[in-house]
Amino acid sequence: MILSVSRRTDIPQFYSDWFFNRLKEGYLYVKNPMNSHQISRIDLSPEQVELIVFWTKNPEPMLERIHELGDIPCYIQFTLTGYGRDIEPGLPDKRHMTDVFRKTTELVGKDRMVWRYDPIFLNDRYREEYHFHAFEEIAKGVCGSAEKVVISFLDQYGKTVRNMRGISVEELDEERMLKLSGRLAAVAGTYGLKIEACAEKG
Repeated sequence: MILSVSRRTDIPQFYSDWFFNRLKEGYLYVKNPMNSHQISRIDLSPEQVELIVFWTKNPEPMLERIHELGDIPCYIQFTLTGYGRDIEPGLPDKRHMTDVFRKTTELVGKDRMVWRYDPIFLNDRYREEYHFHAFEEIAKGVCGSAEKVVISFLDQYGKTVRNMRGISVEELDEERMLKLSGRLAAVAGTYGLKIEACAEKG
């Protein structure tokens, strides 16, 4: 079994002690988000869990306990973007997060680290040039600490629209997305990173 921890909320940042305590107990309960009456018991024994994938914007709170995974391998999807506190108010300074990225790599290995620069959106503040320069600064910082970067553009789902209420977002056509993606790919290659697009056309 591959255990995803977790795309519903940032467990490494906010609930790492809960997670490792549940790992120690050997099980946890998960409520179906579409049906609150459906609750599943998940076996967390090493015999059942082949891999844990962490999704996070800040794994720092769990680093002191990551050794408690024991023989269970992990894979970390680390989202690190150039947005300011108007978009990501709960995160430390980006330079600090770059240091955290490198520290995490030292613990798990760069083959287990994926840098995610997503979602990308444009508005009056966050133009193409802003993303280009922010991406390059982060790429420079994580150079040697990851092998891959994943990018994606903002999809206007119902939940996304609700969460982005009050934040202007421009509609992007395929030409603009391809142009920016090409520039980011060139930067990624300069710093030894393979770039991939997540759930994009083409």
